[in-house]
Amino acid sequence: MDQFTLNLLFVGGSFALYFAIAIWARAGSTAEFYTAGGGVHPVLNGMATGADWMSAASFISMAGIISFGGYDTSAYLMGWTGGYVLLAMLLAPYLRKFGKFTVPEFIGDRFYSPTARMVAVVCLIIASVTYVIGQMTGVGVAFSRFLEVEVSTGLYIGAAIVFFYAVLGGMKGITYTQVAQYIVLITAYTIPAVFISLQLTGQFLPPVGLFSEHTASGMPLLAKLDQIVQELGFAQYTGHTDTTLNMFLFTMSLMIGTAGLPHVIVRFFTVPKVSDARSSAGWALVFIALLYTVAPALGAMGRLNLTDTMWPRGTAGEALSLEEIQTKPELAWMKNWEVTGLLKFEDKNGDGKIQYYNDKSKNEAFNASVAEKGWAGNELTVNNDIMVLANPEIAHLPGWVIALIAAGGLAAALSTAAGLLLAISSAISHDLIKGQLNPNISEKGELLAARISMSVAIIVATYLGLNPPGFAAQTVALAFGLAASSIFPALMMGIFSKRINNAGAVAGMLAGLGITIVYIFLHKGWFFIPDTNSFTDANPLLLSIKSTSFGAIGALVNFGVAYAVSSATKAPPAHIQDLVESIRVPKGAGAATGH
Repeated sequence: MDQFTLNLLFVGGSFALYFAIAIWARAGSTAEFYTAGGGVHPVLNGMATGADWMSAASFISMAGIISFGGYDTSAYLMGWTGGYVLLAMLLAPYLRKFGKFTVPEFIGDRFYSPTARMVAVVCLIIASVTYVIGQMTGVGVAFSRFLEVEVSTGLYIGAAIVFFYAVLGGMKGITYTQVAQYIVLITAYTIPAVFISLQLTGQFLPPVGLFSEHTASGMPLLAKLDQIVQELGFAQYTGHTDTTLNMFLFTMSLMIGTAGLPHVIVRFFTVPKVSDARSSAGWALVFIALLYTVAPALGAMGRLNLTDTMWPRGTAGEALSLEEIQTKPELAWMKNWEVTGLLKFEDKNGDGKIQYYNDKSKNEAFNASVAEKGWAGNELTVNNDIMVLANPEIAHLPGWVIALIAAGGLAAALSTAAGLLLAISSAISHDLIKGQLNPNISEKGELLAARISMSVAIIVATYLGLNPPGFAAQTVALAFGLAASSIFPALMMGIFSKRINNAGAVAGMLAGLGITIVYIFLHKGWFFIPDTNSFTDANPLLLSIKSTSFGAIGALVNFGVAYAVSSATKAPPAHIQDLVESIRVPKGAGAATGH
Protein backbone atom coordinates (compact mmCIF):
# COMPACT_ATOMS: atom_id res chain seq x y z
CA MET A 1 0.00 0.00 0.00
CA ASP A 2 1.42 3.39 -0.99
CA GLN A 3 2.12 6.13 1.58
CA PHE A 4 -0.64 8.47 0.44
CA THR A 5 -3.28 5.74 0.91
CA LEU A 6 -1.90 4.93 4.36
CA ASN A 7 -2.08 8.61 5.29
CA LEU A 8 -5.70 8.79 4.18
CA LEU A 9 -6.60 5.66 6.15
CA PHE A 10 -5.04 6.83 9.41
CA VAL A 11 -6.11 10.47 9.16
CA GLY A 12 -9.54 9.60 7.81
CA GLY A 13 -10.09 6.94 10.46
CA SER A 14 -9.22 9.34 13.29
CA PHE A 15 -11.51 12.02 11.87
CA ALA A 16 -14.38 9.54 11.55
CA LEU A 17 -13.89 8.78 15.25
CA TYR A 18 -13.96 12.47 16.17
CA PHE A 19 -17.13 13.06 14.14
CA ALA A 20 -18.86 10.07 15.72
CA ILE A 21 -18.00 11.33 19.20
CA ALA A 22 -19.20 14.86 18.35
CA ILE A 23 -22.56 13.51 17.16
CA TRP A 24 -22.90 11.23 20.22
CA ALA A 25 -21.96 14.01 22.65
CA ARG A 26 -23.87 16.85 21.02
CA ALA A 27 -24.55 19.66 23.50
CA GLY A 28 -28.22 20.21 24.20
CA SER A 29 -27.90 22.97 26.81
CA THR A 30 -25.59 25.86 27.68
CA ALA A 31 -24.26 23.84 30.66
CA GLU A 32 -23.23 21.04 28.30
CA PHE A 33 -21.88 23.51 25.73
CA TYR A 34 -19.74 25.46 28.23
CA THR A 35 -18.75 22.84 30.87
CA ALA A 36 -19.91 19.41 29.56
CA GLY A 37 -22.57 19.42 32.28
CA GLY A 38 -19.90 19.20 35.01
CA GLY A 39 -19.92 15.40 34.98
CA VAL A 40 -16.59 14.35 33.44
CA HIS A 41 -14.48 11.79 35.34
CA PRO A 42 -11.19 13.28 36.68
CA VAL A 43 -8.99 10.81 34.76
CA LEU A 44 -10.82 11.49 31.49
CA ASN A 45 -10.71 15.21 32.21
CA GLY A 46 -6.97 14.93 32.85
CA MET A 47 -6.54 13.23 29.50
CA ALA A 48 -8.68 15.86 27.76
CA THR A 49 -6.70 18.62 29.50
CA GLY A 50 -3.49 17.02 28.26
CA ALA A 51 -4.80 17.10 24.70
CA ASP A 52 -6.06 20.65 25.16
CA TRP A 53 -2.65 21.66 26.52
CA MET A 54 -0.40 19.80 24.06
CA SER A 55 -1.15 21.88 21.02
CA ALA A 56 0.42 22.08 17.60
CA ALA A 57 3.14 24.07 19.32
CA SER A 58 3.94 21.15 21.63
CA PHE A 59 3.50 18.34 19.13
CA ILE A 60 4.63 19.81 15.83
CA SER A 61 6.77 22.82 16.60
CA MET A 62 8.45 22.45 20.00
CA ALA A 63 10.77 19.57 19.08
CA GLY A 64 11.53 21.39 15.81
CA ILE A 65 12.60 24.52 17.67
CA ILE A 66 14.67 22.36 20.05
CA SER A 67 16.23 20.65 17.00
CA PHE A 68 17.63 23.92 15.69
CA GLY A 69 17.88 25.96 18.89
CA GLY A 70 19.40 23.41 21.26
CA TYR A 71 19.82 24.17 24.94
CA ASP A 72 18.43 27.71 24.81
CA THR A 73 15.06 26.50 23.59
CA SER A 74 14.65 24.23 26.61
CA ALA A 75 12.93 27.29 28.07
CA TYR A 76 9.80 26.18 26.18
CA LEU A 77 9.79 22.94 28.18
CA MET A 78 10.54 24.63 31.50
CA GLY A 79 8.07 27.45 31.02
CA TRP A 80 5.11 25.41 29.82
CA THR A 81 5.58 22.62 32.38
CA GLY A 82 6.19 25.00 35.28
CA GLY A 83 3.25 27.10 34.20
CA TYR A 84 0.90 24.16 34.29
CA VAL A 85 2.01 23.35 37.85
CA LEU A 86 1.45 27.01 38.76
CA LEU A 87 -2.05 26.87 37.28
CA ALA A 88 -2.94 23.59 38.98
CA MET A 89 -1.68 24.62 42.41
CA LEU A 90 -2.35 28.37 42.63
CA LEU A 91 -5.40 29.09 40.50
CA ALA A 92 -7.52 26.15 39.39
CA PRO A 93 -8.91 24.93 42.76
CA TYR A 94 -9.84 28.46 43.87
CA LEU A 95 -11.48 29.37 40.56
CA ARG A 96 -13.37 26.07 40.58
CA LYS A 97 -14.56 26.76 44.09
CA PHE A 98 -15.66 30.27 43.16
CA GLY A 99 -18.10 28.58 40.80
CA LYS A 100 -17.97 30.89 37.76
CA PHE A 101 -16.69 29.02 34.72
CA THR A 102 -15.37 31.86 32.57
CA VAL A 103 -12.41 34.04 33.44
CA PRO A 104 -14.20 37.33 32.62
CA GLU A 105 -17.14 36.33 34.87
CA PHE A 106 -14.78 35.70 37.80
CA ILE A 107 -13.01 39.01 37.23
CA GLY A 108 -16.32 40.86 36.86
CA ASP A 109 -17.75 39.45 40.11
CA ARG A 110 -14.53 39.62 42.14
CA PHE A 111 -13.88 43.23 41.14
CA TYR A 112 -17.61 44.09 41.26
CA SER A 113 -17.41 45.81 37.91
CA PRO A 114 -19.00 45.22 34.46
CA THR A 115 -16.11 47.24 33.04
CA ALA A 116 -13.56 44.83 34.50
CA ARG A 117 -15.50 41.95 32.97
CA MET A 118 -15.48 43.58 29.53
CA VAL A 119 -11.77 44.39 29.73
CA ALA A 120 -11.17 40.73 30.62
CA VAL A 121 -13.23 39.70 27.57
CA VAL A 122 -11.00 41.83 25.34
CA CYS A 123 -7.82 40.42 26.93
CA LEU A 124 -9.08 36.85 26.58
CA ILE A 125 -10.05 37.26 22.92
CA ILE A 126 -6.73 38.88 21.96
CA ALA A 127 -4.65 36.17 23.68
CA SER A 128 -6.83 33.29 22.46
CA VAL A 129 -6.98 34.48 18.85
CA THR A 130 -3.18 34.86 18.78
CA TYR A 131 -2.85 31.36 20.26
CA VAL A 132 -5.26 29.81 17.78
CA ILE A 133 -3.26 31.28 14.87
CA GLY A 134 -0.44 28.92 15.90
CA GLN A 135 -2.80 25.95 15.93
CA MET A 136 -4.19 26.71 12.49
CA THR A 137 -0.61 27.10 11.22
CA GLY A 138 0.12 23.59 12.49
CA VAL A 139 -3.03 22.22 10.87
CA GLY A 140 -1.99 23.70 7.53
CA VAL A 141 1.53 22.25 7.79
CA ALA A 142 0.28 18.74 8.59
CA PHE A 143 -2.45 18.65 5.97
CA SER A 144 -0.26 20.14 3.26
CA ARG A 145 2.26 17.32 3.48
CA PHE A 146 0.18 14.28 4.18
CA LEU A 147 -2.71 15.08 1.89
CA GLU A 148 -0.27 16.56 -0.65
CA VAL A 149 -2.05 19.90 -0.96
CA GLU A 150 -1.06 23.54 -0.56
CA VAL A 151 -0.66 24.84 3.01
CA SER A 152 -3.65 27.17 2.52
CA THR A 153 -5.83 24.28 1.31
CA GLY A 154 -4.79 22.22 4.33
CA LEU A 155 -5.75 25.13 6.56
CA TYR A 156 -9.24 25.33 5.04
CA ILE A 157 -9.79 21.58 5.47
CA GLY A 158 -8.71 21.73 9.12
CA ALA A 159 -10.99 24.72 9.78
CA ALA A 160 -13.95 22.84 8.33
CA ILE A 161 -13.30 19.85 10.61
CA VAL A 162 -12.96 21.99 13.74
CA PHE A 163 -16.13 23.83 12.73
CA PHE A 164 -18.07 20.57 12.61
CA TYR A 165 -17.23 19.02 15.95
CA ALA A 166 -16.59 22.14 18.04
CA VAL A 167 -19.68 24.08 16.95
CA LEU A 168 -21.88 20.99 17.18
CA GLY A 169 -20.67 19.47 20.43
CA GLY A 170 -19.41 22.42 22.48
CA MET A 171 -17.43 21.47 25.60
CA LYS A 172 -19.22 18.13 25.89
CA GLY A 173 -18.26 17.06 22.38
CA ILE A 174 -14.81 18.65 22.65
CA THR A 175 -14.01 16.89 25.94
CA TYR A 176 -14.70 13.36 24.73
CA THR A 177 -13.13 14.12 21.35
CA GLN A 178 -10.01 15.33 23.15
CA VAL A 179 -9.77 12.07 25.10
CA ALA A 180 -9.58 10.23 21.77
CA GLN A 181 -7.19 12.85 20.39
CA TYR A 182 -4.86 12.44 23.36
CA ILE A 183 -4.61 8.70 22.77
CA VAL A 184 -3.89 9.33 19.09
CA LEU A 185 -1.32 12.08 19.63
CA ILE A 186 0.66 10.43 22.44
CA THR A 187 0.83 7.14 20.52
CA ALA A 188 1.89 8.99 17.38
CA TYR A 189 4.56 10.97 19.24
CA THR A 190 6.18 8.17 21.24
CA ILE A 191 6.28 5.32 18.71
CA PRO A 192 8.52 7.15 16.17
CA ALA A 193 10.68 8.42 19.05
CA VAL A 194 11.17 4.85 20.31
CA PHE A 195 12.12 3.66 16.81
CA ILE A 196 14.63 6.50 16.32
CA SER A 197 16.15 6.04 19.78
CA LEU A 198 16.67 2.34 19.10
CA GLN A 199 18.26 3.16 15.72
CA LEU A 200 20.72 5.71 17.07
CA THR A 201 21.50 4.47 20.59
CA GLY A 202 19.97 1.03 21.06
CA GLN A 203 17.93 2.45 23.97
CA PHE A 204 14.19 1.82 24.08
CA LEU A 205 13.33 4.93 26.11
CA PRO A 206 14.09 8.16 24.17
CA PRO A 207 14.95 10.24 27.30
CA VAL A 208 17.52 7.59 28.23
CA GLY A 209 18.79 7.46 24.64
CA LEU A 210 19.41 11.22 24.67
CA PHE A 211 22.12 10.76 27.28
CA SER A 212 23.45 7.45 25.92
CA GLU A 213 26.15 6.48 23.47
CA HIS A 214 25.66 7.10 19.76
CA THR A 215 26.00 3.57 18.36
CA ALA A 216 27.62 4.49 15.02
CA SER A 217 30.38 6.72 16.47
CA GLY A 218 30.82 5.35 19.98
CA MET A 219 30.54 8.92 21.33
CA PRO A 220 27.82 10.25 23.66
CA LEU A 221 24.93 11.28 21.41
CA LEU A 222 24.94 14.93 22.49
CA ALA A 223 28.74 15.13 22.11
CA LYS A 224 28.42 13.74 18.58
CA LEU A 225 25.70 16.28 17.78
CA ASP A 226 27.80 19.12 19.20
CA GLN A 227 30.73 18.02 17.06
CA ILE A 228 28.84 17.72 13.79
CA VAL A 229 26.92 21.02 14.04
CA GLN A 230 30.05 22.94 14.99
CA GLU A 231 31.89 21.45 12.01
CA LEU A 232 29.14 23.01 9.86
CA GLY A 233 29.49 26.46 11.46
CA PHE A 234 26.49 26.26 13.76
CA ALA A 235 26.52 27.11 17.47
CA GLN A 236 27.21 24.33 19.95
CA TYR A 237 23.96 22.42 20.45
CA THR A 238 24.34 22.16 24.22
CA GLY A 239 25.80 25.66 24.52
CA HIS A 240 24.11 28.74 25.97
CA THR A 241 23.99 31.53 23.37
CA ASP A 242 20.94 33.55 24.47
CA THR A 243 21.32 36.08 27.26
CA THR A 244 20.42 34.88 30.74
CA LEU A 245 18.07 37.86 31.14
CA ASN A 246 16.04 37.04 28.04
CA MET A 247 15.95 33.31 28.80
CA PHE A 248 14.71 33.97 32.35
CA LEU A 249 12.03 36.42 31.20
CA PHE A 250 10.96 34.09 28.40
CA THR A 251 10.57 31.18 30.83
CA MET A 252 8.59 33.39 33.22
CA SER A 253 6.36 34.64 30.39
CA LEU A 254 5.50 31.09 29.40
CA MET A 255 4.90 30.07 33.03
CA ILE A 256 2.56 32.84 34.05
CA GLY A 257 1.00 32.96 30.59
CA THR A 258 0.12 29.30 31.00
CA ALA A 259 -1.62 30.03 34.28
CA GLY A 260 -3.69 32.74 32.60
CA LEU A 261 -4.94 30.79 29.61
CA PRO A 262 -8.73 30.49 29.75
CA HIS A 263 -9.11 27.36 27.61
CA VAL A 264 -7.21 25.31 30.21
CA ILE A 265 -8.83 26.97 33.24
CA VAL A 266 -12.34 26.12 32.01
CA ARG A 267 -11.45 22.43 31.98
CA PHE A 268 -11.55 22.41 35.78
CA PHE A 269 -15.28 23.19 35.67
CA THR A 270 -16.13 20.02 33.76
CA VAL A 271 -15.65 17.79 36.84
CA PRO A 272 -18.25 17.40 39.63
CA LYS A 273 -16.28 18.64 42.68
CA VAL A 274 -13.38 20.87 43.73
CA SER A 275 -11.41 17.79 44.84
CA ASP A 276 -11.95 16.33 41.35
CA ALA A 277 -10.43 19.50 39.88
CA ARG A 278 -7.26 18.89 41.89
CA SER A 279 -7.24 15.23 40.92
CA SER A 280 -7.70 15.93 37.21
CA ALA A 281 -4.88 18.51 37.37
CA GLY A 282 -2.55 15.80 38.68
CA TRP A 283 -3.62 13.32 36.02
CA ALA A 284 -3.15 15.97 33.32
CA LEU A 285 0.42 16.56 34.49
CA VAL A 286 1.14 12.82 34.16
CA PHE A 287 -0.29 12.73 30.65
CA ILE A 288 1.58 15.88 29.63
CA ALA A 289 4.87 14.52 31.03
CA LEU A 290 4.66 11.52 28.68
CA LEU A 291 5.18 13.87 25.73
CA TYR A 292 7.36 16.52 27.33
CA THR A 293 10.01 14.06 28.48
CA VAL A 294 10.30 12.70 24.93
CA ALA A 295 10.48 16.06 23.08
CA PRO A 296 14.15 16.92 23.84
CA ALA A 297 15.29 13.50 22.63
CA LEU A 298 13.18 13.72 19.48
CA GLY A 299 14.55 17.19 18.72
CA ALA A 300 18.21 16.24 19.16
CA MET A 301 17.92 12.93 17.30
CA GLY A 302 16.00 14.58 14.47
CA ARG A 303 18.74 17.19 14.03
CA LEU A 304 21.41 14.47 13.96
CA ASN A 305 19.48 12.43 11.41
CA LEU A 306 18.90 15.46 9.19
CA THR A 307 22.57 16.43 9.27
CA ASP A 308 23.70 12.87 8.54
CA THR A 309 21.26 12.76 5.63
CA MET A 310 22.67 15.94 4.10
CA TRP A 311 26.28 14.80 4.71
CA PRO A 312 26.12 11.01 4.12
CA ARG A 313 29.91 10.81 3.76
CA GLY A 314 30.60 12.94 6.84
CA THR A 315 31.15 16.68 7.06
CA ALA A 316 34.67 16.26 5.65
CA GLY A 317 33.28 14.44 2.59
CA GLU A 318 30.95 15.52 -0.18
CA ALA A 319 27.42 16.75 0.49
CA LEU A 320 24.28 14.98 -0.68
CA SER A 321 23.94 15.27 -4.45
CA LEU A 322 20.93 16.36 -6.47
CA GLU A 323 21.11 13.05 -8.32
CA GLU A 324 20.73 11.14 -5.06
CA ILE A 325 17.73 13.26 -4.09
CA GLN A 326 16.08 12.53 -7.43
CA THR A 327 16.82 8.82 -7.62
CA LYS A 328 16.95 7.34 -4.10
CA PRO A 329 13.52 6.23 -2.79
CA GLU A 330 14.51 6.86 0.82
CA LEU A 331 15.03 10.56 -0.04
CA ALA A 332 11.59 11.02 -1.59
CA TRP A 333 10.56 12.90 1.56
CA MET A 334 12.66 15.87 0.44
CA LYS A 335 10.75 16.23 -2.81
CA ASN A 336 7.44 15.72 -1.01
CA TRP A 337 8.16 18.43 1.55
CA GLU A 338 9.55 20.74 -1.15
CA VAL A 339 6.08 20.79 -2.73
CA THR A 340 4.67 22.35 0.46
CA GLY A 341 7.20 25.18 0.37
CA LEU A 342 8.34 24.33 3.91
CA LEU A 343 11.59 22.76 2.74
CA LYS A 344 13.71 24.28 -0.01
CA PHE A 345 16.97 23.25 -1.61
CA GLU A 346 18.89 25.00 -4.37
CA ASP A 347 22.28 24.27 -5.94
CA LYS A 348 23.61 27.82 -5.77
CA ASN A 349 27.17 27.09 -6.91
CA GLY A 350 26.18 24.60 -9.62
CA ASP A 351 28.31 21.71 -8.35
CA GLY A 352 25.43 19.23 -8.22
CA LYS A 353 25.55 19.06 -4.40
CA ILE A 354 23.35 20.55 -1.66
CA GLN A 355 25.62 22.05 0.99
CA TYR A 356 23.81 22.45 4.32
CA TYR A 357 25.78 24.70 6.71
CA ASN A 358 25.65 28.00 8.57
CA ASP A 359 26.50 30.69 6.05
CA LYS A 360 26.15 33.35 8.77
CA SER A 361 28.83 31.87 11.02
CA LYS A 362 31.09 34.27 12.89
CA ASN A 363 33.91 31.72 12.92
CA GLU A 364 36.56 33.25 10.61
CA ALA A 365 38.46 29.98 10.15
CA PHE A 366 35.27 28.19 9.12
CA ASN A 367 34.29 30.98 6.71
CA ALA A 368 37.77 30.86 5.13
CA SER A 369 37.45 27.09 4.54
CA VAL A 370 33.99 27.63 3.02
CA ALA A 371 35.36 30.22 0.59
CA GLU A 372 38.19 27.87 -0.33
CA LYS A 373 35.72 25.10 -1.16
CA GLY A 374 33.71 27.40 -3.44
CA TRP A 375 30.44 27.17 -1.56
CA ALA A 376 28.01 29.97 -2.38
CA GLY A 377 25.75 29.93 0.67
CA ASN A 378 23.57 27.49 2.55
CA GLU A 379 21.55 25.48 0.04
CA LEU A 380 18.96 23.86 2.33
CA THR A 381 16.19 25.71 4.19
CA VAL A 382 14.05 23.76 6.66
CA ASN A 383 10.97 25.17 8.41
CA ASN A 384 11.14 24.24 12.11
CA ASP A 385 7.52 23.10 12.04
CA ILE A 386 8.19 20.13 9.76
CA MET A 387 10.84 18.40 11.86
CA VAL A 388 8.57 16.19 13.96
CA LEU A 389 6.33 15.31 11.02
CA ALA A 390 9.30 14.59 8.76
CA ASN A 391 11.31 12.69 11.41
CA PRO A 392 9.91 9.22 10.58
CA GLU A 393 10.65 9.75 6.87
CA ILE A 394 14.17 11.04 7.53
CA ALA A 395 14.81 7.98 9.72
CA HIS A 396 13.33 5.63 7.05
CA LEU A 397 10.65 4.28 9.40
CA PRO A 398 7.74 2.12 8.13
CA GLY A 399 4.90 3.78 6.26
CA TRP A 400 2.34 3.14 8.99
CA VAL A 401 4.49 5.12 11.46
CA ILE A 402 4.59 8.07 9.05
CA ALA A 403 0.80 7.91 8.68
CA LEU A 404 0.37 7.65 12.46
CA ILE A 405 2.36 10.80 13.16
CA ALA A 406 0.27 12.65 10.57
CA ALA A 407 -2.87 11.72 12.49
CA GLY A 408 -1.19 12.69 15.77
CA GLY A 409 -0.08 16.10 14.57
CA LEU A 410 -3.56 16.92 13.38
CA ALA A 411 -5.09 15.65 16.62
CA ALA A 412 -2.81 17.94 18.65
CA ALA A 413 -3.58 21.03 16.60
CA LEU A 414 -7.32 20.42 16.34
CA SER A 415 -7.79 19.60 20.04
CA THR A 416 -6.28 22.87 21.25
CA ALA A 417 -7.91 24.91 18.50
CA ALA A 418 -11.29 23.60 19.63
CA GLY A 419 -10.60 24.49 23.27
CA LEU A 420 -9.48 27.99 22.39
CA LEU A 421 -12.46 28.59 20.13
CA LEU A 422 -14.77 27.51 22.93
CA ALA A 423 -13.09 30.00 25.30
CA ILE A 424 -13.60 32.78 22.74
CA SER A 425 -17.19 31.69 22.15
CA SER A 426 -17.96 31.61 25.89
CA ALA A 427 -16.50 35.09 26.38
CA ILE A 428 -18.65 36.55 23.62
CA SER A 429 -21.94 34.72 24.22
CA HIS A 430 -21.90 34.39 28.02
CA ASP A 431 -19.88 37.39 29.19
CA LEU A 432 -20.56 39.97 26.48
CA ILE A 433 -24.04 39.15 25.17
CA LYS A 434 -25.72 37.60 28.26
CA GLY A 435 -23.64 39.41 30.86
CA GLN A 436 -23.81 42.88 29.32
CA LEU A 437 -25.85 43.39 26.15
CA ASN A 438 -28.90 41.16 26.69
CA PRO A 439 -29.15 39.70 30.23
CA ASN A 440 -32.63 38.26 29.52
CA ILE A 441 -31.57 36.17 26.52
CA SER A 442 -33.04 32.65 26.59
CA GLU A 443 -30.86 29.57 26.98
CA LYS A 444 -31.64 28.60 23.39
CA GLY A 445 -30.66 32.07 22.20
CA GLU A 446 -27.43 32.01 24.20
CA LEU A 447 -26.55 28.59 22.75
CA LEU A 448 -27.15 29.93 19.23
CA ALA A 449 -25.02 33.01 19.98
CA ALA A 450 -22.23 30.76 21.27
CA ARG A 451 -22.24 28.70 18.07
CA ILE A 452 -22.33 31.78 15.82
CA SER A 453 -19.47 33.46 17.69
CA MET A 454 -17.40 30.27 17.49
CA SER A 455 -18.03 30.12 13.73
CA VAL A 456 -16.83 33.70 13.31
CA ALA A 457 -13.77 32.97 15.45
CA ILE A 458 -12.89 30.01 13.21
CA ILE A 459 -13.08 32.20 10.11
CA VAL A 460 -10.86 34.90 11.69
CA ALA A 461 -8.33 32.33 12.94
CA THR A 462 -8.16 30.69 9.52
CA TYR A 463 -7.52 34.00 7.81
CA LEU A 464 -4.77 34.96 10.26
CA GLY A 465 -3.28 31.44 10.06
CA LEU A 466 -2.51 32.02 6.37
CA ASN A 467 0.15 34.61 7.35
CA PRO A 468 1.32 33.80 10.90
CA PRO A 469 3.87 36.04 12.66
CA GLY A 470 6.29 33.13 13.20
CA PHE A 471 6.61 29.38 13.60
CA ALA A 472 3.74 27.72 15.46
CA ALA A 473 5.59 27.68 18.79
CA GLN A 474 6.76 31.29 18.38
CA THR A 475 3.22 32.48 17.65
CA VAL A 476 1.94 30.59 20.67
CA ALA A 477 4.69 32.17 22.80
CA LEU A 478 3.34 35.61 21.84
CA ALA A 479 -0.12 34.53 23.02
CA PHE A 480 1.34 33.39 26.34
CA GLY A 481 2.98 36.79 26.73
CA LEU A 482 -0.35 38.51 26.19
CA ALA A 483 -2.09 36.25 28.73
CA ALA A 484 0.79 36.74 31.17
CA SER A 485 0.58 40.52 31.01
CA SER A 486 -3.20 40.83 31.26
CA ILE A 487 -5.15 37.87 32.68
CA PHE A 488 -2.74 36.18 35.12
CA PRO A 489 -2.10 39.21 37.40
CA ALA A 490 -5.84 39.91 37.64
CA LEU A 491 -6.55 36.31 38.66
CA MET A 492 -3.73 36.22 41.21
CA MET A 493 -4.69 39.53 42.79
CA GLY A 494 -8.35 38.57 42.72
CA ILE A 495 -7.68 35.42 44.72
CA PHE A 496 -4.86 36.45 47.04
CA SER A 497 -5.35 40.17 47.69
CA LYS A 498 -8.37 41.76 49.37
CA ARG A 499 -7.06 45.28 48.76
CA ILE A 500 -7.19 45.36 44.93
CA ASN A 501 -10.32 47.16 43.80
CA ASN A 502 -12.12 47.51 40.48
CA ALA A 503 -10.23 50.63 39.36
CA GLY A 504 -6.88 48.98 40.08
CA ALA A 505 -7.78 45.76 38.26
CA VAL A 506 -8.99 47.58 35.14
CA ALA A 507 -6.01 49.95 35.05
CA GLY A 508 -3.58 47.06 35.58
CA MET A 509 -5.03 44.89 32.82
CA LEU A 510 -5.10 47.76 30.33
CA ALA A 511 -1.55 48.86 31.17
CA GLY A 512 -0.08 45.34 31.03
CA LEU A 513 -1.86 44.37 27.82
CA GLY A 514 -1.22 47.72 26.14
CA ILE A 515 2.53 47.85 26.73
CA THR A 516 2.95 44.20 25.71
CA ILE A 517 0.97 44.58 22.48
CA VAL A 518 2.95 47.67 21.49
CA TYR A 519 6.26 45.91 22.18
CA ILE A 520 5.18 42.88 20.11
CA PHE A 521 3.98 45.04 17.22
CA LEU A 522 7.23 47.02 17.23
CA HIS A 523 9.10 43.73 16.66
CA LYS A 524 6.60 41.67 14.63
CA GLY A 525 4.89 44.41 12.62
CA TRP A 526 1.73 46.34 13.40
CA PHE A 527 -1.15 43.85 13.49
CA PHE A 528 1.45 41.35 12.21
CA ILE A 529 1.60 43.08 8.82
CA PRO A 530 5.03 42.28 7.26
CA ASP A 531 7.65 45.03 7.05
CA THR A 532 5.91 47.40 9.47
CA ASN A 533 8.20 46.57 12.40
CA SER A 534 10.80 48.98 13.76
CA PHE A 535 12.91 46.36 15.57
CA THR A 536 13.62 42.63 15.35
CA ASP A 537 14.11 39.95 17.99
CA ALA A 538 17.72 39.76 16.86
CA ASN A 539 18.10 43.48 17.64
CA PRO A 540 15.39 44.28 20.22
CA LEU A 541 14.32 47.64 21.56
CA LEU A 542 15.00 47.01 25.26
CA LEU A 543 18.29 45.36 26.28
CA SER A 544 18.15 41.76 24.98
CA ILE A 545 14.44 41.27 25.66
CA LYS A 546 12.69 39.68 22.67
CA SER A 547 9.01 40.14 21.87
CA THR A 548 8.26 36.59 23.05
CA SER A 549 9.79 37.38 26.46
CA PHE A 550 8.12 40.70 27.18
CA GLY A 551 5.00 39.21 28.79
CA ALA A 552 6.81 38.96 32.13
CA ILE A 553 7.60 42.70 32.00
CA GLY A 554 3.97 43.40 31.07
CA ALA A 555 2.85 41.37 34.10
CA LEU A 556 5.06 43.45 36.40
CA VAL A 557 3.54 46.62 34.93
CA ASN A 558 0.06 45.15 35.50
CA PHE A 559 0.79 44.32 39.16
CA GLY A 560 2.44 47.69 39.79
CA VAL A 561 -0.31 49.80 38.23
CA ALA A 562 -3.07 47.77 39.94
CA TYR A 563 -1.50 48.20 43.38
CA ALA A 564 -0.75 51.89 42.84
CA VAL A 565 -4.28 52.73 41.67
CA SER A 566 -5.92 50.57 44.36
CA SER A 567 -3.83 52.22 47.07
CA ALA A 568 -4.89 55.66 45.88
CA THR A 569 -8.60 54.82 45.70
CA LYS A 570 -11.32 53.37 47.93
CA ALA A 571 -10.90 49.83 49.29
CA PRO A 572 -13.26 47.11 48.03
CA PRO A 573 -16.59 46.72 49.90
CA ALA A 574 -16.62 44.47 52.97
CA HIS A 575 -18.68 41.74 51.27
CA ILE A 576 -16.07 41.48 48.49
CA GLN A 577 -13.26 41.19 51.02
CA ASP A 578 -15.25 38.48 52.83
CA LEU A 579 -15.77 36.73 49.49
CA VAL A 580 -12.02 36.70 48.79
CA GLU A 581 -11.42 35.25 52.26
CA SER A 582 -14.01 32.51 51.73
CA ILE A 583 -12.49 31.40 48.39
CA ARG A 584 -9.38 30.32 50.22
CA VAL A 585 -11.15 28.29 52.96
CA PRO A 586 -9.91 24.72 52.46
CA LYS A 587 -13.24 22.89 52.85
CA GLY A 588 -16.73 23.74 51.72
CA ALA A 589 -17.77 26.34 49.19
CA GLY A 590 -19.31 28.69 51.72
CA ALA A 591 -20.06 32.16 50.47
CA ALA A 592 -17.85 31.73 47.43
CA THR A 593 -20.55 29.93 45.45
CA GLY A 594 -23.54 31.52 47.08
CA HIS A 595 -22.95 35.12 46.10
